Amino acid sequence: MRGSMIRALVELADNNKDVVLITGDLGFGLFEDFAKQFPNQFINIGIAEQNMIGVASGLALEGKVVFVYSIGNFPTLRCLEQIRNDACYHKLNINIMCMGAGFSYGALGMSHHATEDIAIMRALPEMTVISPSTEEEAYFATINMAKYKGVCYLRLDKSKVKNSQGLVTDFEIGKGSILKDGTDYTIIACGGITEEALSAAHILDQKGIGCKVISMHTIKPIDKSLIKKCAEDTKGVITLEEGNITGGLGSAVLEIFSELNVFPKKIKRLGIHDNYISIVGSQEYLRDAVGISKKFIVDSILEWDES
Repeated sequence: MRGSMIRALVELADNNKDVVLITGDLGFGLFEDFAKQFPNQFINIGIAEQNMIGVASGLALEGKVVFVYSIGNFPTLRCLEQIRNDACYHKLNINIMCMGAGFSYGALGMSHHATEDIAIMRALPEMTVISPSTEEEAYFATINMAKYKGVCYLRLDKSKVKNSQGLVTDFEIGKGSILKDGTDYTIIACGGITEEALSAAHILDQKGIGCKVISMHTIKPIDKSLIKKCAEDTKGVITLEEGNITGGLGSAVLEIFSELNVFPKKIKRLGIHDNYISIVGSQEYLRDAVGISKKFIVDSILEWDES
């Protein structure tokens, strides 16, 4: 998804000289062409992520449209105070972009897991949280963030929904995308793990069970009307996220059910439970280890359908 992001950034910078990209000494092999093409719109701040947010805030106060980039939890957890006090409090146009959502860097251990970031970022006032599932969503999210009011957090993943061309036909911040229709159950997912939801839905198709798959790419503000419709029109809702379920996508969906007083007959949250994952392995291996891969989605829905 990084390629789609940088393609959008090049277009934005070419059309608007106030667009600035700041990186925390990362993005090698990605940002070289951008830096050469727009030398006055690119800053490598070094390994100083907290300072990066401070510099971004100063530039935004002077009218710049600022994008900052780092890996996973670095531009969020490490910079939380600066994001809260400098960026969100002043309602600045700063777009925080990370690569490495969830277990993307699983082989590097828990220090590189980005699994609490959704809960933490969505708790901040004036913050928009976006976790795209496809390359198309990553591209359009980047384009739209430039003109969206306030601070945005773009959570990118090493995995993605493959062969997604044509699945996302109309992207809008705050509106989920229906990647697959179905009338029996709904799977609401965000980020690259949505690929597991689609795989599970195709397996269930072969068993005569139709599942709707939603890419809830915007977690804040979230698509209340789509969540309500899924609860009313299908027999159960599963939420799926490669992150801590405490305060994450599943919590956000439950909040909407409670707020609107509309509840599906059955509901289950699939995500990382309240613990740190100390094992090391690939993204695929860790998804299996914590119970959020396609097998667990299929098993959950089959259990529902048999009850």
